Amino acid sequence: MSNQESIESSKAPEPVGLYPHARRVGNLLFLSGVGPRERGTKKIPGVELDEQGNIMSYDIEAQCHSVFRNIKYILEDSGSSWDKIVDVQVFLTNMKDDFKTYNKLWAEYFSVNPPCRTTIEINCLPTPIAIELKVIATID
Repeated sequence: MSNQESIESSKAPEPVGLYPHARRVGNLLFLSGVGPRERGTKKIPGVELDEQGNIMSYDIEAQCHSVFRNIKYILEDSGSSWDKIVDVQVFLTNMKDDFKTYNKLWAEYFSVNPPCRTTIEINCLPTPIAIELKVIATID
């Protein structure tokens, strides 16, 4: 018997590649990168694309709320919960414009006992999104 278990969420958006939503190893839960897409659709909350699929405009606040919701779905479907998050890597495509809004929302979602966090600006993500989170949580 393996000490690792792959987990798929029935509520989070489908992965865009060959990877599980999460993998449990002992009492740790490692989530694959989570973006703001919605399950069953290519729709990304707050994003307007042109005919070629280029981003015309986006609402970082809407994307943050959607990412946090998707993470909650995966945690709950895995048997963990929001308060068990211990470490988060945050990838933003526009630190200068988006960090302030993201940081304000972070403080609302993690008002008690916030996890460790690293925020990195990157040039792009695999889909036309402005934020993605990589999360580690504990699980009983």
